[in-house]
Amino acid sequence: MTRYHPLVKRLLDGESRLAELPPELQAEGAEALRLLAVADRTPVSLPAALDARVMTAVRAGGRSPSARLWRWIFEPRELRFRVRPWVVGPALAAAAALVVLLNRSPAPRRGGSTAVVAPESALVRFVFYAPAATRVAIAGTFNQWDQSAAPLVRAGKEGVWTVTLVLPRGQYQYAFVVDGRRWVPDPAAPAVDDGFGRRNSLIAVGGGGRAL
Repeated sequence: MTRYHPLVKRLLDGESRLAELPPELQAEGAEALRLLAVADRTPVSLPAALDARVMTAVRAGGRSPSARLWRWIFEPRELRFRVRPWVVGPALAAAAALVVLLNRSPAPRRGGSTAVVAPESALVRFVFYAPAATRVAIAGTFNQWDQSAAPLVRAGKEGVWTVTLVLPRGQYQYAFVVDGRRWVPDPAAPAVDDGFGRRNSLIAVGGGGRAL
């Protein structure tokens, strides 16, 4: 494949004339024009029945069991669930039970946050119910009370928010921050006084602490 100078390519595209090329490129331009002139530019016409044959083959492949199975496996699906106010407690307990283990460990107990004991750290899943919130975050001693460090995401359309954090062994205080203004303790976890008239939730991860 011949690689032409950019100015020669402009000549072939009809954007310039041979006389406008620098003298050192005119020979290359003339040769490129000669090759272009002898090229077969006869329009190619396809048989009229080709399109029908192609579409028939495509539809036949779509009806095959293997194609249907492939679509069933990889087709995205939307899962919806509804949380009623009178079943919020059991729903939060069920969501808290869905924890990915770093190591094999005993099943966590029910609550708004779940700690899975690991040798040095643990995955802790926090779940919070706030149907009227537009954004929810969690702040605590594990992230220097930075309310932008750990935002929660919606786990559906009915106000359940969740986040999973990796926490080293230890005991931590925390609270949920709703819409950047309200600091709300976890209703499913023990609480302690922060010394300023506000209550913080408490969680112990690993060691001899209590998994929540």
